[in-house]
Amino acid sequence: MSDTTCVITGGTDGIGKAAAHALALQGARLLIHGRDPQKGASAVAEIKARSRNAAVEFLQADFSSLGDVRRLAATLMERAPRIDVLINNAGGLFARRKLSQDGYEMTFAVNHLAPFLLTHLLMSSLRGGKPARIVTTSSEAHRRARLQLDQASSRYSAMGAYASSKLANILFTRALAKRLAGTSVTATCLHPGFVRTNFGRDLSAVGRLVFGWVSRFARSPEKGAETIVYLATSAQVQGASGGYYFDCKPTQPSPAAQDEGAAEDLWRLSEQWVGIA
Repeated sequence: MSDTTCVITGGTDGIGKAAAHALALQGARLLIHGRDPQKGASAVAEIKARSRNAAVEFLQADFSSLGDVRRLAATLMERAPRIDVLINNAGGLFARRKLSQDGYEMTFAVNHLAPFLLTHLLMSSLRGGKPARIVTTSSEAHRRARLQLDQASSRYSAMGAYASSKLANILFTRALAKRLAGTSVTATCLHPGFVRTNFGRDLSAVGRLVFGWVSRFARSPEKGAETIVYLATSAQVQGASGGYYFDCKPTQPSPAAQDEGAAEDLWRLSEQWVGIA
């Protein structure tokens, strides 16, 4: 991986940080995105020290703002005209309904619209002749989901919104793979497993208590990151596109996640919402 440039969003904590460390150990040049500059500086310093890889840097952006996503993309293209691997890993779970800076439901905005726009904006850097990979972190939570596209609805469930956004990640991957057919760029997505992270920090006090108790039985961030690293690096999946993986093996997502019509509807609306239609 010494001649490979990898971009990973949400790379300052949890499975994103674990994946970044694993890729740094393999010699990749890493551009790590996060929202908090202090946490980003700390993560980069730790990864550099543990991996002895100096080619690691942090880029800040708030994924609740499409303007920030555009700024991040411009910076990335300036720093890395050629990107070999894009890992869409950043995500959030929000206890109460709130809107992004652009007026969209926050979970949908951060977990789907931000990576949708970032991937679109970085496509010229990914399509550079050499094979490139786009890897998106989804979740088995998608199996309980109904795709929620009504941004005006005031009805809200934290887990319902999260599950819907994870379903959107898989539908996005399927539609993206279809559009990339015949190119050197592939798109895959994955379930990392139930991982012990700080992911539930925005939940209510009771929710955090329950999440914390259940997390005692969860897998480590390093274990959760294994499939991300596999899809980003393994020769076994070179050329594979459109698939959903768990524990480094392809698996069938829910019937809703295989709905080609829903994938096209989501793509069309997402283009309108992020302003690229």
